[in-house]
Amino acid sequence: MDRNKKIKDKSVLTSALDKSFSILNHSSIPKTNSPPLEGCPTGGVVNHEITATINNIPIIRNFVENLPYNPVLSRLTKGKRKEGILSEALFWQQVHKRMFYKIDFDRQRIIGNYIVDFYVKTLGLVVEIDGNSHDNKIEYDAKRQLYLENLGLKVYRIEDIDVKKNISFVMNALAEYIIKEYSEKPPRSATTPPKDGN
Repeated sequence: MDRNKKIKDKSVLTSALDKSFSILNHSSIPKTNSPPLEGCPTGGVVNHEITATINNIPIIRNFVENLPYNPVLSRLTKGKRKEGILSEALFWQQVHKRMFYKIDFDRQRIIGNYIVDFYVKTLGLVVEIDGNSHDNKIEYDAKRQLYLENLGLKVYRIEDIDVKKNISFVMNALAEYIIKEYSEKPPRSATTPPKDGN
């Protein structure tokens, strides 16, 4: 009788592990659809794939396809990684290998004729760390940000000194930004007037 109980307990454990694994498997990530909109060429149905969860809030995938790439810059990216800018290295320690809410960050990513500090493919999010080198490049940074935003990307800027002095504040602020920009917004009722930005 004990042997049968052990076999039953083992099958219950195996079943629970299988369920846990399927939750982590990307094919089981829930998707939601928006209601059809009149005049929308695709019928208004937009898949909202959940790519991560921050503080129990689902983060919706915003992958931007077909980004321009200049292969000539690839040699520069390797050099920039080896330069070892302290604030970038500290930030990278927080986000590499999906350590930040299982979100995948790329470092020194080429987009068009620019190299961005960090890029999150699943969100279409560029993270830039602004240090002393950016002080004299205000026009250049504005032009670059406009270019990236015109591709459909969002740009989040972090001050170099904040990374060095208070990395936990930086990471919490980034999490709040991602929640604000990429969480699924509840539908607004027809009787509720839109707020600014809605």
